[in-house]
Amino acid sequence: MDVSYNLFAATAPGLAPLAAEELRALGIEPLQVESGGVAFRGPLASVYRANLWLRTASRVLARVDEFPVRAFYELDKITRKLPWERFLTPGRTLSLRVTCRKSRLYHSDAVAERVARAIEARLGRAGEFSAAAGDDADATGQESAPLVIVRLLHDQCTLSVDTSGALLHLRGYRQATAKAPLRETLAAAMVMAGGWTSQYPVLDSGLRTTDFGPSAPLLDPMCGAGTIPIEAALLARNIAPGLNRRFAFMDWPGFDEALWERRLDEARAGVRPAAGPIQASDRDAGAIEAALANAARAGVAGDIEFTQRALSAIEPPAGPGALITNPPYGVRVGEHDRLRNLYAQLGNVARRKLPGWTIAFLSADDALARGVGVPLQTVFETSNGGIPVRFLRGVIGHQSSVIGH
Repeated sequence: MDVSYNLFAATAPGLAPLAAEELRALGIEPLQVESGGVAFRGPLASVYRANLWLRTASRVLARVDEFPVRAFYELDKITRKLPWERFLTPGRTLSLRVTCRKSRLYHSDAVAERVARAIEARLGRAGEFSAAAGDDADATGQESAPLVIVRLLHDQCTLSVDTSGALLHLRGYRQATAKAPLRETLAAAMVMAGGWTSQYPVLDSGLRTTDFGPSAPLLDPMCGAGTIPIEAALLARNIAPGLNRRFAFMDWPGFDEALWERRLDEARAGVRPAAGPIQASDRDAGAIEAALANAARAGVAGDIEFTQRALSAIEPPAGPGALITNPPYGVRVGEHDRLRNLYAQLGNVARRKLPGWTIAFLSADDALARGVGVPLQTVFETSNGGIPVRFLRGVIGHQSSVIGH
């Protein structure tokens, strides 16, 4: 009988509602949407499906157990009884990430050592372990060893095993980068919530915009390394973001290779032909070169029209559609005045060439965003490169600008 797992799709701040909608689209009903992700439950098939298809999650964790603990002997006793053999192979080096907050057990290194010893006692021989403080699901990229996450909060211990390995934003296609690269997970969230596709509705407010669907055009006039248009093309063609990478669950003792191969075959069979036009441009030749290389590795180079051109020189396809982009934020000293002109130009070009389109972009400065001159609604708040940002969305064709929730 297949084991059912308690699972958690960890996300960057603000992206959990989108990940919940993704899970529902996969036929997986979320149990709880939290600030850092989405809890759900399912068999191995759900572990495989979530890792293969989630576009906005950072990683998928399997909750091994959760229990109250106030002493090391309690931690050791309970941890030794847990079914680590489902997730870990004896003799492999483990990576432990530990967070202790407002708990009697507050020394993270001591907690990591006790958990590692308990796992070794359960498995017979667990191998060496390395420990680090902090359980931030976005804190690292590649995981070379199985990752066990230990979280102590208010004397409540949560033990989890990472099922993903390398963070899920590492699709495998982005090897060339431009300045200030945008993570694939955030780019996918912008595409889903930016008014281009109605598959993932998240905005319900007084400001109404149109969800056009992937047959409508999409435009990114400041595309950098091309992450937004590439994620849009992957979504439009129904290409699973995890189709060409490895996952940590492949090293589990109970890995079902036949089931995994069936999931891959289903994903490959579901790939669609290209839909509406996707245009991407940037004034920097190096950025366009990087974007072209990334799109080729992603298998969508033929679905995107990349052009080196200034913002004022864009020639959009017949619309309406969605303009989704990631302009500079103006966080460096002396940048604000220069960027004020850029944002004003973005608004002027949009009103002149894209009436009736949806516009959506990340912003770290409300004053700069107001310079676009379009009524804007905050769809979600998150961070990019450690900078707090808001994802704003509105309809082109209005002269006033209102930014709010």
